[in-house]
Amino acid sequence: MPTSERAGIVPNVEPISNDDLDDLERELIGRVRGRVLEIGAGDGENFGAFHPEVSWAGLEPDAGRRAELAIRAREWRHVSAPLDATAERIPLPDASVDAVVGTYVLCSVTDVAAAVAEVRRVLVPGGRVVFVDHVAAPRRTVKRLVQNVATPITTWLDHGCHWNRDPEPVLGSAGFTGVDVRRLRVRSMPFGPVPVLLYEGVAPD
Repeated sequence: MPTSERAGIVPNVEPISNDDLDDLERELIGRVRGRVLEIGAGDGENFGAFHPEVSWAGLEPDAGRRAELAIRAREWRHVSAPLDATAERIPLPDASVDAVVGTYVLCSVTDVAAAVAEVRRVLVPGGRVVFVDHVAAPRRTVKRLVQNVATPITTWLDHGCHWNRDPEPVLGSAGFTGVDVRRLRVRSMPFGPVPVLLYEGVAPD
């Protein structure tokens, strides 16, 4: 069986809109249950997507965003104060959460492999992960060239964001199994559609 079928990868031919992408993100995030850690939670844009019964904990290293996150967390009746930490050093015990969510985070961490290893460490066996990220275009394409040229600028201007990363192989190397993996192209100007990865996976039992 081809790898794409085995991993449940859904191909995408025509570019989709940002509104369509938002709907897909919310649907994916809404699947997680139990004790949920959101890494790089920003200012709380994902709160409306979580199932009401999740026990949420958030991690955000930026002080300004973390202050806003704390306010919005209370508004959504989450009792845990956001953690001042990076994804590479999560201040939680081993096997302490049922799911980890990160949207547009793995593009900006300092060390993707270290962050993914920490995610696996804090997850219970068989725990779920949901990641959404813009990712590298195929090699030897104009889009990939643009991404490579732009990345030194975006890492400086946009919270360390790398346009030319692809975290999916790192997740596989860490032992995660993709159960719903979608590679989409999202309409964007002025350089054309942006490749985006939607990844739902499970940690080893």
